[in-house]
Amino acid sequence: MESGVHTTKEKALTLNLNESIYGSLAEIGAGQEVASNFFKAGGASGTIAKTMSAYDMDFSDAIYGATERYVCEEKLLKMLNKEYGLLSVRLTKRADTSKFFAFANTIETINFKKTNQGHGWIGCRFQLEPHGEYNDLIIHVVLKDPETIWQQEVLGKIGVNLIYACYNHHSNPDRMMVSIVDNISEGRVEIDYFKLTGPGFKHVDNRLMSLKLVKYGLTHAAMFDKAGNNQQPSTFLYKKNICVLRGYFRPVTIVSEDMIDSAITEFRKDPLVDPERTLITTELTLNDLTTEGKIDETDFLDRVELLNSLDHNVLISNYTEHYKLSAYLSQFTKGKRMAFVVGTDNLRKLFDENYYHNLKGGMLESFSRLFGSNVKLLVYPTLYQGKIETSINFSPPKHMEHLYLYLKENNYIEDIDSAKRDIQHIQSAEVLQMIKSGQPNWEEFVPPMIAQMIKENKMFCYKP
Repeated sequence: MESGVHTTKEKALTLNLNESIYGSLAEIGAGQEVASNFFKAGGASGTIAKTMSAYDMDFSDAIYGATERYVCEEKLLKMLNKEYGLLSVRLTKRADTSKFFAFANTIETINFKKTNQGHGWIGCRFQLEPHGEYNDLIIHVVLKDPETIWQQEVLGKIGVNLIYACYNHHSNPDRMMVSIVDNISEGRVEIDYFKLTGPGFKHVDNRLMSLKLVKYGLTHAAMFDKAGNNQQPSTFLYKKNICVLRGYFRPVTIVSEDMIDSAITEFRKDPLVDPERTLITTELTLNDLTTEGKIDETDFLDRVELLNSLDHNVLISNYTEHYKLSAYLSQFTKGKRMAFVVGTDNLRKLFDENYYHNLKGGMLESFSRLFGSNVKLLVYPTLYQGKIETSINFSPPKHMEHLYLYLKENNYIEDIDSAKRDIQHIQSAEVLQMIKSGQPNWEEFVPPMIAQMIKENKMFCYKP
């Protein structure tokens, strides 16, 4: 069992036979599927001190404390705090030889009428040596199977994989991440939140782990907030009015800053937008982060640092097409208004039929998916062929003029009137080249704070 991917039973048995690993499992919402795998493998008394399921809400509140929702990270952390705390109090005789762990999950599986989305929070608090400080691995999963029993099966495997990873792959966080879906067929589960904390993982940057969730195909999108903290998308974006600026941000220029600031002003003018429930986010796609088939992780973190410094949330996705990102976000916005900030170059792509060769319904199908989610396009003035181009003087292909006018007249496409009109000549690619080659005066094309950070941290191969 030293190499390759082991079966769920082999992993559970390996843990059961390791006399130094000992702990408890607490599961809410989907039965005791993880504990069941350990019992079926044999030798569970070597690993399990206790299993429990406070299934009734009143019992759960009495044991762990009340939370606003039962399937949330707060509930999971309360469970881990309680169960791990009991280990150190009740198992003092084993403390010298045991590496304690507390595993917990709080899950909502698909209901009988199939009107909900199965999902849940799963975590493990664990020691890497006796008497050592604890570490936490916390994930959020989306269960895709159409039957409850299949979701329970997947959950049982995830739990065993996660505990096994904590003790067998802790020196390799990437392996910890991908091994969580060992022995699970593609498409059955999605992991959209992954966070490692504790003394054993001080070297881990969880922003980078968010990127890797998308990179390894474990989810289509991940995000973190203005402070760089990982956020679970469905919770963070729930019923929000969302305005998205997609871009390279390499580097952030004064044009990028004006696009965001002016778009916010325009977005909030919309009578359908509740200012109290508005969220602005920048977005980077894997394609924007990839050069010659590889992702430069340092370059990625540099861009994120710059965006966070300007008080922006960051979304990472593998959706190159706007309509796919729109469909993804609409799961969480629940009919609230969304807007994408685009230049006329993006608008030109949207009206290019070659862009939709993979869709049976072509452009009309893509537009129905894009605009059918209560979406509008906010058009930023763009320098094109020596003149400033807006949605007013933009010219779609001749045979699409009536479609374009329909979208324009029904406010699916609007100009950003408050945008500055004298900075459109600034191009990120040209500014980047100036930074790399040590040309003077590039600082005047980026916000002052950004210039300072680039120079201090020598970002983008900066040469003084």
